[in-house]
Order: sequence, then structure tokens, then C-alpha cells
Amino acid sequence: MKKTLIFIAAALAALVSCREWEPVFTTEYDDVYMYEPGKLEVTATIAELKALYAKDGALKIEDDDMVIAGKVISDDHSGNIYRELYIQDETGVISVKIGLSSLYSDYKLGQTVYVRCGGLTIGSYNGMPQLGVEDPTGEYETAYLDSRYLIDAHVIRGAWGDPVAPTLVTEEELKAAIAEGYTNKLWGQLVTIEDLQYGAEPEYNTEAYKRIFILIYIDPYKDKKASTNRVFCSTQTFGVNTWAMSKNKFLEYLDNGCFDSCGSSDKGMDDIFDEKTGLTVKQTIRANATAITTSHYFHMPGGQSVQIRTSGYAKFADTAIDPAILGNPSERDGALCSATGILTVYNGAAQLALVDENSVKIQK
Repeated sequence: MKKTLIFIAAALAALVSCREWEPVFTTEYDDVYMYEPGKLEVTATIAELKALYAKDGALKIEDDDMVIAGKVISDDHSGNIYRELYIQDETGVISVKIGLSSLYSDYKLGQTVYVRCGGLTIGSYNGMPQLGVEDPTGEYETAYLDSRYLIDAHVIRGAWGDPVAPTLVTEEELKAAIAEGYTNKLWGQLVTIEDLQYGAEPEYNTEAYKRIFILIYIDPYKDKKASTNRVFCSTQTFGVNTWAMSKNKFLEYLDNGCFDSCGSSDKGMDDIFDEKTGLTVKQTIRANATAITTSHYFHMPGGQSVQIRTSGYAKFADTAIDPAILGNPSERDGALCSATGILTVYNGAAQLALVDENSVKIQK
């Protein structure tokens, strides 16, 4: 037994001493992530690429020589941006639908990325420009590049560079972008919007003094487009004071009765039964609970509304919004604030995806 222990100790010592076979963690370990930056000849701008869609709708690009390039402006480390890479050149931004998570480990802020567009499809999702592959189901205009072979064939990592600074967007510029739609260069940019106050004015795609919007699926495994399988909660806050809701946070709100009044005008979740299961809507929702994406509505001084939309899977989903920003639930008296994030458009409404929980600040 003693000889065995001596042999094991000697073997371990030999392994520790053989650095050429067993790398050790040092301050220089990050060198393993270094790579040889690629570089391609750019033949089109992002604006020219988007113009193809504006002319012909969703289009599979047949030109194998079309190459665009842009700097990475999105970061998915917080989980609020998911399986999308936003790249920007001097003419605008395009979302490249890369079907992987943790993209920030491969694509750094400020890094130049080249995209071989031949064989890809330029399309949109409710007005938001996207570049992906043709969706075989036909449900969407584009689908994800979801294999490493496809990604490596089309998306080339270039040299690192300085991160792109957020663009300060005025209310007039935002209104102009909404009016222009798909081709406006602001969509997809990293922006800062100032003078925001909680609650939305009566305006396109909103209701008077709208505060929040969430969509709860009664059974997420059934048809999500069926009106009988969805519950909308909008206008008031329903006691929600977090940017979004993880599954556990949603259950906490649900069990506290926050959403009991959601549903039809005369019946709430506890009053509607499923004849097949004998369960109320609330009981069914609880059994099928998931994280809930949440939109909080803000408005600018001239009345333009902005939705700050946060995924229920974001790391900061359950972070409470500063009470000074929310103000009194029955009044619009919240503190003015600024918000920084990726600006998107959804059916003619402006949406902002925050980078992290520190992206909203009260203005001094």
C-alpha cells in the first residue's frame, strides 16, 4: 500500500511539472483566444444590402461576390440580446441571425466582421432588418445560421477595434426613423435616448398612459397565435416593478394576484375554466409557467413613445426599476432618465433592448 501511494504521488508530481503537456492558468492565459484576423474585399454597404429588400421584399442573394462589413455593436453577455449579431458601417446596421448563444466570446465590441452575403436571405421581422438563411418553414422571412459550417462560410472575424460609441437620438430623429421605416439607418444602432419619462402618451400602437405590456401564453406548447391561448396585460403596471420576469419571479407575481384582472373585460384568470382539464386559466398558466419578456413604456417630451423591452431570460430580468423612475402608479411623475441600448422597430413602434441593468440612468 505504501509503495502504491508513493507511485501515485510521484505520478502527480510528474504531471504538475510537465507544463508542455498540462497548461497552467496564468495572467497570459487569454492568449489562447488570439486568432489571425481575416479581411475580405467589401463590395457593398449595409444600406445597399437593405435596399434590395426595400425593392423586392425578402430576397435570397444570388451574387456570390457581395460582401459587407461592419463593426460589432451588440453584446449578448447579459442575455437580453439572443442569437443575433448587430454590425454597423457608416450607412447603417444589419442584424445577422447567428444561431448561437454567448456570441460575445467570439465577436468583440468594435471588432470588424465581414459577411459573405451570397446564398443568404435579406428580410425583416415586423419591420426590423435581418440577414439570415431562407426559412424552410416559410413562417418567417429569414432563419438562423445554426451550424458552425454555415457560420464559418459566411461570417469572417476581422481585426479588433475600439467599440462604437452610442448615438444620441433626438425625438425628431426617432419620429423620422419611424416614418421612413425599414431603410432608416438608426434601426439596429446602439443609441442613447434622453428625457424619457415612465408611461406612454396616446400614440400609434399604444393606449392612453400605457405603462406595461406582457403576453402570457396559457399553454406554450399549443398554438401561440391562437387568441384563446394568450392573455394580454397592458395599460397599468399590475404591480410589476422589475425590468422583466424570470420564471420564479413570474410565479411570485402570479401568486400575489398581480395578473388576476388580465383577460377579458368581465372575467379574470380565476373565473375562466377549461372544460377538458377542469382547471382555471390561472392554474393552467401556473403549471406551464416560463420566463416572461416585458415591455415598459416611456415617452419623450413631445409624446413619442419608446418601449424598453427586456427578455425574461436576461440576467437582470428580476432587477427592480428605480422607484424614482416609476413614480406614482396613478400619475406620470417619474424622474426623467436616459436609456442606452440597441434601437429596433416592431410594427412601427420604437423598442430599446438594454445592454444591462445599468443602461438606464436618472438625469441630474
